[in-house]
Amino acid sequence: MANPNDDRFDGMFMNLAQQVRGIDPLLETFFGFLRRKTDFFTGADDQQAMKKVMEALMKQKKFVDDDKKMAEEKKLKKAKEAAALKAKKEKKEKERLAMEAAKDKSDGVVELGSDGFDIDTVPAAAPAPSPAGTQDPPNPPQPDGGDDEEKEKEDDGEESDGEPPPAGNGGTVEGKYVWTQTLQELSLAVAVPPGTKGRDVNVIIGKSKLKISLKNGPTIVDAPLHKPIIIDDSFWTLEDGCQLQFSLSKSNQMEWWPCVCEGDPKINTQKVQPENSKLADLDGETRQTVEKMMFDQRQKAMGKPTADEQKKIDVMEKFKSQHPEMDFSKAKFT
Repeated sequence: MANPNDDRFDGMFMNLAQQVRGIDPLLETFFGFLRRKTDFFTGADDQQAMKKVMEALMKQKKFVDDDKKMAEEKKLKKAKEAAALKAKKEKKEKERLAMEAAKDKSDGVVELGSDGFDIDTVPAAAPAPSPAGTQDPPNPPQPDGGDDEEKEKEDDGEESDGEPPPAGNGGTVEGKYVWTQTLQELSLAVAVPPGTKGRDVNVIIGKSKLKISLKNGPTIVDAPLHKPIIIDDSFWTLEDGCQLQFSLSKSNQMEWWPCVCEGDPKINTQKVQPENSKLADLDGETRQTVEKMMFDQRQKAMGKPTADEQKKIDVMEKFKSQHPEMDFSKAKFT
């Protein structure tokens, strides 16, 4: 049976997909290869060829369905655990309220002894002295419930610092690049001047080092990588003549990186979100955040205002047009 997690050729297929730009062209390219270089179409009739394609398609669809089923089961299990924890807390709260109600009910009731006096006011007999050389053992300290409260907080998975997770499980290195990551790979977006050609770029991807520079231009990155990578599965492309896109395959594909290169700002890897780490798979809000970071990076590289700066400029221009009687020639805006 095929391994659903066989990703040996992901780097090659990703590079091909980026070059042909789309699922339909990718499929056409693949079947064109089968037509030109194999006997897939000529060695069997149409029914057999269609059957082979459908078998491969349905096998991969089964993997997708199994993943969905596992995700639903995991979600249901978490919901049951949360419900059980909530019921436990509610039961504990009811017991506490019942004890308080019983205590309130007993307040003001005076219990009388056989002599007619309040037994609480009768002085208790002095305890018999202990034999010489002996002492009563001290009363053991009563638990205050602090450990239980701490444990409940841990069980609830409460976060104390309130720090949001990093967008795309990566970040921005000012003046250099925007990056995201999965457990298997890192993706970097590097802004370059519009009209840049592949021959204008010098790139060295080493096992433990990355260098990116422009001919007759600045060196953008020249630093050791945080961890080793697999060179054969790592590559870069130039998109629209204004952005370099890097895909770096991690050697250890079971850990999160706090940064791409040594010396760069680090993210809190305790806050990463294992799912939806690739830009194409991010939810709408997170993807907008990452794309805005990439846009701002390109704007800065071209000496143009970022998205937030442009908003301020637009607001001020609108205000100036609404108040032509005012002189803004000496005004300074930040």
